[in-house]
Amino acid sequence: MRKFGRIFAIGLAVVTASALTGTAAHANPTTKAVPTPALGGHVTIFDPSMPVEQIQAKLDATWTKQVDNEMGTDRYAFYFKPGTYGTDAKPLQFKVGYYTEISGLGASPNDVVINGKVEVYNRCLADGGTSNCLALVNFWRTLSNLSIKVNSTGQADCRNGTNFWAVSQAVSLRRLNVTGGNFSLMDYCSAGPQYASGGFIADSQFPTVINGSQQQWLTRNSKVDSWSNAVWNQVFSGVQGAPDESVFPGTPYTTLATTPVSREKPYLFVDANGRWNVRVPSAQTNSSGATWANGLTPGRTLPLSDFYLAKPSDPEWLIQANLLLGKNLLLTPGSYDISQGLNVIWPNQVVLGTGHATLTAVNGSTPIKVADVPGAIIAGVTIDAGTKESKTLLQVGSKLGLGISSPANPTTLSDVYFRVGGPHIGKTDTALEVNSDNVLVDHTWVWRADHGVEGFTGGDTERWKTNTGRYGAVINGDNVTATGLFVEHFQKYNTVWNGNGGTTVLYQNELPYDPPTQADWMNGKVEGYAGYKVGDKVRTHRLYGAGVYVFNQNNPSIHTENGFEVPNRPGVRLHHIMTVNLSAGTIDHVVNGVGGPASDSNPAGQPVFITDYPTP
Repeated sequence: MRKFGRIFAIGLAVVTASALTGTAAHANPTTKAVPTPALGGHVTIFDPSMPVEQIQAKLDATWTKQVDNEMGTDRYAFYFKPGTYGTDAKPLQFKVGYYTEISGLGASPNDVVINGKVEVYNRCLADGGTSNCLALVNFWRTLSNLSIKVNSTGQADCRNGTNFWAVSQAVSLRRLNVTGGNFSLMDYCSAGPQYASGGFIADSQFPTVINGSQQQWLTRNSKVDSWSNAVWNQVFSGVQGAPDESVFPGTPYTTLATTPVSREKPYLFVDANGRWNVRVPSAQTNSSGATWANGLTPGRTLPLSDFYLAKPSDPEWLIQANLLLGKNLLLTPGSYDISQGLNVIWPNQVVLGTGHATLTAVNGSTPIKVADVPGAIIAGVTIDAGTKESKTLLQVGSKLGLGISSPANPTTLSDVYFRVGGPHIGKTDTALEVNSDNVLVDHTWVWRADHGVEGFTGGDTERWKTNTGRYGAVINGDNVTATGLFVEHFQKYNTVWNGNGGTTVLYQNELPYDPPTQADWMNGKVEGYAGYKVGDKVRTHRLYGAGVYVFNQNNPSIHTENGFEVPNRPGVRLHHIMTVNLSAGTIDHVVNGVGGPASDSNPAGQPVFITDYPTP
C-alpha cells in the first residue's frame, strides 16, 4: 500500500505538472484546427503546399551537417504530411545522414509520395573525396511509411533510374512503396571500392533491387519484382518474389516462404481530421507480404494524447512517473542521460523513439527494464553504455519465472540499437538480456565499438581493456524469435541462447577485432568464444541464414575454434550458416568441429558454408 501511495502521489504531481505545462492537455473540442504536437526543435514537419526549394534546402542543410557526424549527439526527424512532394520537372532529391529519420505521416505509405529520390551515398574519406569510398560505417538512419517515385532528372548518367541506399548496420527501411526505377543497396557511382555491410527491409514493395556488394541483408514480409546478386548472406522471410534458395551456396540466398512471428513497428500518422495518432500493428504468425497491401495495417490506433512526449531536457523522474501511470512514451529526438532506469510495467505499453532518440546509461544504470507482461513494445531507440559498468542495457523480464506472456501478443523490440563505446568509453556486462517468454526481437544491432572517438592513447589494445562488453545478447526466455539479429565485437559470447523454442532469421556477427593475445581470447581451454552459442540444455532451436566473421586486427595469429556452438540434438537445427576471414585471424571450424577453416590460407572474403547442421 505504501508503494501504491507513492505512485499515486507521483501521478498527482504529474497530472498537475502536465496541466501547467500543457504536455498532457487535450485539444479544446471547440477548436477547429488541430495543433501540431510539441515534438521538439529537431523535428521538422513538411506540408505539400511548401515550395520544393524550401524543403530541399532544409534537408540539404541537415545532410551537410550529419553526413560525417558519426559520433555526434544531434538527432533529427523529418515528417511529411500526406500529399505529393516534387514534380516530374522539379523532383525532390535529397540524401540522408547520420541519426536522421525520414517518415511519412499517412495511414498508408501511398498517402505520401516523393517524386524524386531519398538516398545514401558512399562516404569518400581520402584525397579530397576521390578515394577510399565505402558504406561500411553508414549507420543509424531510418526511412519509412512513404512512396518513392524514382526521378533522376538533373542527376549524372550513372545515377539515372536508380535510388541509391548504400548503408550498413542500424538502418531500417519500413513501409515503403518504390516505383519508377531500381533500388540499389550499394553506391557504384562514387569513386573507389564500394563495400557495404548489412541492412533491413520490412513491410515494403520494391521493383528491381540491386544488392551489389551488400555482405548480408534481411528482407521480411515484403514484395520484390526481382533481386540481383548476393555476397555472403541474403535472407528473405515472407517475401513475395524472393529468389530461390536452391542455388545455395552458389548464390547464398536463404528463403522462408513465411515469417514465423512478426509485428511491424508502430508509426505516427495524421488522420483525415488532422489528428495525430500512433498505429500499433498486431502480431502475425506464418505471414508474408506487406501488411498495407490490401488496406489499413491490422492493429490498434492510439491518439497521441495517450503518449507522454518526452524531451531530452525533461527530468528522468517525470518520464518514469508517466510510465508508472500507464502513459505510453514518445521520445523526441535527442540524447537522454538515464541514471535510475525507465521501467515499462504495463501490458501493451509503447515506448517509441523518434529521430534515433538515444538513452545513455549513467552510474551503471540499466536504461530500460520491461516487466514480464504481454504486448509491451520498445521501438526506435538507441541505448548507449556509460563509463561505469552496467549489468545490462536493456532487460526484458526477470529470471524468476513468474511472468505472464502471450504467443499471440509478444513483447516486441523493433529497431532497438545498442552501443558500447564509440562516442565515449562504454562498459556493460550484457547489452541485451531477454528473460521473458514469447518475445520478438525485430531488427537490432548490438555493437561493442571497434572504432570511435574515445581518445585512447593505446589504440585497440587499450580499447580491449577499457571499452568492455562481455556478452551482446543473452536469451533466457522460451519461444523467443529474432528477425534480423546483428551482434558484433563482444569479448565473450556475442550471443548466448538458453531458452527453448527459439528462432533466429538472419544472424550476423563479427568477432572482436582487438584481443591483444590468444591468452586474452580463451574460453577455459578452448581457443576463443563462438559467435553464436546455443545453451547445452536447449532441446529445440532454429537458425536460418547466419554468418560469423573474423578480423583479428590486433593479432592475426589468434584462433577461434568454432563460429557456432550448439548441442547435438535433433531439435536443434541450423540452416545456411557460414564463417569468413575478413583478412586476419582464423576460425578453425564453422560449427562443433565441422567445416573450415576460415583463415589466411583461403583468399580473404572466401566464405566457408554449411547448408544444414546436423546433416539431414
